Amino acid sequence: MIDIISLINQYPKSSIIIISCLITFLITLVNYFMLDKDRMREIKKRQKEIQEEAKRHTKEGNHAKAMELQKELFSSTGEMMKHSFKPMLITLIPILIIFAFIRGIYAETTLASSWFWWYFISAIISSIIFRKLFNLP
Repeated sequence: MIDIISLINQYPKSSIIIISCLITFLITLVNYFMLDKDRMREIKKRQKEIQEEAKRHTKEGNHAKAMELQKELFSSTGEMMKHSFKPMLITLIPILIIFAFIRGIYAETTLASSWFWWYFISAIISSIIFRKLFNLP
């Protein structure tokens, strides 16, 4: 454990990127096994259709129909959130514990004030990559 901490202190940027990629990979795995991927794809497809139809009605001046479609879009967004809530609950507590640990380690490095932003940016990039690799919606 001490060897890992000394490596982190020697290479803070590289280590935060690696840690971020590992955590993102684990979150993606949980999502891969927990999400109903087919239902999520259906919801996303329907949301695109609703958005296009709402745009068309707005351009035509039919604002009542556009508002009705926006309500439908909002309800489908709620359903999507409901489906993604379970994987989020499973990963939330471990991530909070890991963040407390990471914050303590990086407080003593040159990244003390910016480690979170390094983590955040690398997590977004790795999330995009892993979601494509696992074909997640």
